[in-house]
Amino acid sequence: MIQTIRGFRDILPQDTALWQYIEKTASEILENFGFQEIRIPIMEKTELFARSIGESTDIVEKEMYTFADRKGDSITLRPEATASVVRSYVQHKMHSQDPVQKLYTIGPMFRRERPQKGRYRQFYQINAEVFGISAPHIDAQLILILNELLKRLGLSGLKAHINSLGCPECRPHFQTTLTAFLEDKKDHLCEICIKRMERNPLRTLDCKVPSCREALEDAPSTLDHLCTGCLDHFNTVKRLLDVQNVEYAVDKTLVRGLDYYSRTAFEILTDALGAQSAVAGGGRYDALVSELHGPEIPAIGFAVGFDRLAEIVAQAGPKDAPPTLSPEVFILPLGEDALEHGYLWACELAAAGIRTEMDFSGRSLKSLMKRADRLNASHVLIIGQREMEENSLVLRNMKTREQHPISMDNPVGRIVSIVQKKLNQ
Repeated sequence: MIQTIRGFRDILPQDTALWQYIEKTASEILENFGFQEIRIPIMEKTELFARSIGESTDIVEKEMYTFADRKGDSITLRPEATASVVRSYVQHKMHSQDPVQKLYTIGPMFRRERPQKGRYRQFYQINAEVFGISAPHIDAQLILILNELLKRLGLSGLKAHINSLGCPECRPHFQTTLTAFLEDKKDHLCEICIKRMERNPLRTLDCKVPSCREALEDAPSTLDHLCTGCLDHFNTVKRLLDVQNVEYAVDKTLVRGLDYYSRTAFEILTDALGAQSAVAGGGRYDALVSELHGPEIPAIGFAVGFDRLAEIVAQAGPKDAPPTLSPEVFILPLGEDALEHGYLWACELAAAGIRTEMDFSGRSLKSLMKRADRLNASHVLIIGQREMEENSLVLRNMKTREQHPISMDNPVGRIVSIVQKKLNQ
């Protein structure tokens, strides 16, 4: 039996209602805040990610699905969405129409990580990106949007962790200070962190190895080395979050694993399942547009881990349950003569926007009623020999057992409206 590739999975019908509910909720909130959907390819030229994410990162060095196409060009399945959205923003010269663009996308990403619970090699994200706004107000607004999204999905104990990574003006001094600190701790660092010391010392602060975390407990903080502009920016973000009653904590250990981030970085944590866990994060990347051959335009964005979010929402329970996909009408044709009539009515009702299902097996009324119960149909439409002779249909409410005859002499539209009216009672 052929099975899925390790680290990949099917999202089965019993789960897709929840996924659609999350997608719809996210789209509604983002569009209310002025975002528009963009759909980007799942494959890009490898150089896009090598350039934007950084050639020395684990993602580029170890985790990307990269291969040569028939012409020998290096192609990569996207490991994240930001670089692709920026590439699209530059390629299509969106900045010439209006530098300010708010874009969101929902879809799969690919990284060859070690599969584990809640982490897959094909995983899904909700991404939002804002171009052309340097004001700290948009930083605070994105954190607010994430907070609102997670609250609407029923998550509790939400807290934003925020930090400032500085800018090209103040970060070099911090990196010099951090490197000197790391040299003194070198004997306690893992091999990966020792390599990071030379390539990108900031990323050592993100290491999850216990010995490294212990050694870096008293590491210098970016917050102590911010220039006046970065400090004012960060203080404004905090003030706005205070004004809007968004709970947050300043976390000096919060850094981003990707090279393009600057200034504000943030994560949203929830205790919906007891222990705190991060479900979303993002930050500002003011230099990335110009790095990808666009003009110097500031940008900021976030990503929500969809797989993890769906798992938490399913266990914590959304405030408003996802809509059921059970049929509103289940058609029961009894006998060969009724089969074609039932088929035609199933098509008419479904085309009119009524969720309709039908059984083609020719089984008995008792068997078909049992199947209607299993499908949780709200009504059944019975077409039997007697109904054919009397030129009528019988619509039965499965909950109240009330039956309502409908004459087939009525025009099609009239019959559909009668059924719809009964469904809404």
